[in-house]
Amino acid sequence: MIRSLQQTWFSNIKNDSLAGIVVALALIPEAIAFSIIAGVDPKVGLYASFCIAVITAFAGGRPAMISAATGAMALLMVTLVREHGLEYLLAATLLTGVLQIVAGYLRLGELMRFVSRSVVTGFVNALAILIFMAQLPELIGVTWHVYAMTAAGLGIIYLFPLLPKIGKTVPSPLVCIVVLTLVYMMSGMDIRTVGDMGELPDTLPVFLWPDVPLTLETMMIIFPYAIMLSVVGLLESMMTATIVDELTDTPSDKNRECKGQGLANIGAGLFGGMAGCAMIGQSVINVKSGGRTRLSTLIAGVVLLLMVVFLSDWVSQIPMAALVAVMIMVSIGTFSWDSLRDLKKHPMSTNIVMLATVVVVVLTHNLAIGVFVGVLLASLFFANKVGRVLYISSEMSNDGRARNYQVVGQVFFTSADRFVDAFDFKETLERVRIDLSRAHFWDITAVGALDKVVIKFRREGTEVEIVGLNEASATIVDRFAVHDKPEAVEKMMGGH
Repeated sequence: MIRSLQQTWFSNIKNDSLAGIVVALALIPEAIAFSIIAGVDPKVGLYASFCIAVITAFAGGRPAMISAATGAMALLMVTLVREHGLEYLLAATLLTGVLQIVAGYLRLGELMRFVSRSVVTGFVNALAILIFMAQLPELIGVTWHVYAMTAAGLGIIYLFPLLPKIGKTVPSPLVCIVVLTLVYMMSGMDIRTVGDMGELPDTLPVFLWPDVPLTLETMMIIFPYAIMLSVVGLLESMMTATIVDELTDTPSDKNRECKGQGLANIGAGLFGGMAGCAMIGQSVINVKSGGRTRLSTLIAGVVLLLMVVFLSDWVSQIPMAALVAVMIMVSIGTFSWDSLRDLKKHPMSTNIVMLATVVVVVLTHNLAIGVFVGVLLASLFFANKVGRVLYISSEMSNDGRARNYQVVGQVFFTSADRFVDAFDFKETLERVRIDLSRAHFWDITAVGALDKVVIKFRREGTEVEIVGLNEASATIVDRFAVHDKPEAVEKMMGGH
């Protein structure tokens, strides 16, 4: 246990500490911005980010992943806050946490197995585009000083690591933020700072219970929002965990992450925060800055709170241009540039799934809808591809009175019609033998196709023998087939 504790918490102390500080600095303006999107006070997003980051550091299933208040979740809260107020949002946040814990115990995290790589790639690319687009308001209609500071920030981020020794020990995003803040404070140039985003809280969060009546009416109000928040939160968290798994070449426990996200949201709701989930942008910043263990996530949450409460005068001086430079670096690093080069090599179906995911996410700004469309398309392409893997051959007996059909492949809803079309019902035969030893029947559509074939042959006076059904196929055929049930056959053929 001590070795495990050392590995997951204290095996990378220096890099985790520095990475956590960088993430904390980048979290502040985002938490404020997401609070504004949701229509609540900035402190709601900041308290949420603190609570969620700290709790997931202990309870989450993916070390080094950053969870906090997010834009995807904030967009779902707008109507609830506008129509019912903050207290109902806090209640919905608590219910969201409960639903996510239930999802963890139901092992819904394992559903990530059904998300194809092309969907994940599309998700990543769409998120990179959204991160970049989110920086555009800070770069439109501004003075030349902003462009100069942003360019200088990008220069520091990409050139500082080239310096011998020190370039590898200190995260360049942190250097960027510190240097540009000092330049701003000494020059006094007229550009936006973190302080312009909203008032920072001056007290620590306190425990509170949402001031809403515990009635069925309250549940009817918050339940639809809690369902949406829990689904989007888990989906984004699972996708982000998968990406961090690949970046660090380490595994994660998706079901534990579901429970951890639930506990974090309950904690956020009890301390005046909004619901949140994993953040791919901040998680990439953390990993790129050297963060690898749970310590980096804990430090990000703790430093965030300490800075906004006790160092607000300093934090408010950070120019937004510095944070824009960091986020542009994140969007460039997040985007899968290989996916563009692979468009010529990959199958058309893979490219369509990836591009559809990107387009839907970017157009709707809803990650859940984009992933749903991607998974749906991938499933349809897969079903179509597997449905074509069906081969049926036949051989006439020496006396010309019987034919043996050999079926090879998968029979289900996409291949059922091809299965039926492969048989010649006009041929005059005494017997037909259908060998299914190399076939598999998956659903009731396949069973219905077999019924149709047998009944059509019998209607022509041909005796039908079915052989070779494997155990799984035989189970579904015995349960649902009607060709050996006279009453069902008569009803199927229109009899009374």
